[in-house]
Amino acid sequence: MTFEDKVTRLRDRHAEVGTQLANPETAGSEEFARLSKEYADLATIVEAIDAYRSAVAETGELELMASDESGEADLRQMAREELVTARQRIPELEQRVRLLLIPKDEADEKNAILEVRAGTGGEEAALFASVLLRMYQRYAEIKGWRFELMSANDTGIGGIKEASAAITGRGVFARLKFESGVHRVQRVPETEASGRIHTSAATVAVLPEAEDVDVRIEEKDLRIDVFRSSGPGGQSVNTTDSAVRVTHIPTGIVVSQQDEKSQHKNRAKAMKILRARIYDLERERADAERAAERKSQVGTGDRSQRIRTYNFPQSRVTDHRIGLTLHKLEQVLDGGLDELIDALIAEDQAARLADAE
Repeated sequence: MTFEDKVTRLRDRHAEVGTQLANPETAGSEEFARLSKEYADLATIVEAIDAYRSAVAETGELELMASDESGEADLRQMAREELVTARQRIPELEQRVRLLLIPKDEADEKNAILEVRAGTGGEEAALFASVLLRMYQRYAEIKGWRFELMSANDTGIGGIKEASAAITGRGVFARLKFESGVHRVQRVPETEASGRIHTSAATVAVLPEAEDVDVRIEEKDLRIDVFRSSGPGGQSVNTTDSAVRVTHIPTGIVVSQQDEKSQHKNRAKAMKILRARIYDLERERADAERAAERKSQVGTGDRSQRIRTYNFPQSRVTDHRIGLTLHKLEQVLDGGLDELIDALIAEDQAARLADAE
C-alpha cells in the first residue's frame, strides 16, 4: 500500500467514525466511548494529512505561477521565491504524517512500575542502585509526575539491594520504557584507598502498570504467605505477621511486600506489582511472536543487555544501543534524562518507520 493509499484510507475512516458517532443509537454506549477515542486519535493524523496535502497543493499552484510566461514578471518572481519555502515544508510535513502512521504501543500512555536492583559489585553496586533510584525520582519531579516509593530493601549504609516505585503521570511508560536493562558504573569507591576504578552494575526494569481489565488474575492461581517484617540484618521491626508474599502459580512470579504495617496494604501493593509483571510478561510473549516488530525496537529489549555506562572519572554517560555519549554525568544523575530519552525515541521511530515501509 502506497503512502497516498494509507492517508486516503485514514481520512475515509475518520469520516466514517464521525458518521457513526452522529447516530443517536450509538450515544451513551460502550461503542460510543470506543469510537470517540478512535475519532480523537484519527483527528490528529487527519490534521497532519490536511496540512501536508495543503502544502503540496500550494506548491503546485506556485509552480504554475512561476512558469506562466503570460503573467507579470513581478508575480512570477514572487512565486519563485515562495516556491522555495513551500518545497522545503513538504518533506517535514510528510515525515510528521509517516510518524503518526506508525502503530502506537498501547502501553505508552500507561503509568509505570519501576524496579531497581543491585547487580554485580557488592556494596558499590547497591550504592549505585540508590543513585539510579534518585535519578528517576528527580526525573519524575522534573516531568511533573508522581513518584511513590513502594518498597526498598536498603543496606543500612546508603545503598539498596532492590527497590520498586510507582510513577504516575502523562506518557510515563512511553518515556521510561527504554530504561530497562543493565546500567554499568565505573568509579573509584570511597573505600578504595589505592584510587582504582571499580566497575559494578545495577538492573532497571520499567513495567507498564496494568489495570484489572489488562490482566485477569484468578484467586485460585495465587498462594498468599504472611510473615513477620524484618529490617536490615534480620532485625525485627514488626511484631505482627503483616508482611505478604504473593506467588502467581501459573507463571511462578513471586512478589513480597513488607514496608507497610498493614497486611492489607502490603497485599494491595504486592498485587499491583504482580499485575504489572504479568502484563509485561504477556507483552514480551506477544513481541516474541511478532519477529518483524521485534526488529523495530531499540536494542533487543533483553534486560540482561548492558544498555548504558556511567563513567565518573570522565563525567561521561554512554548509551550503547545508539552510540550516544554525553559528557554531563552530574546533570544526567540529577534527572537530566531528556536528551538521552529523546534520542532513543527518535531512533526507535526511525527503525519502526523503516520497518513499516
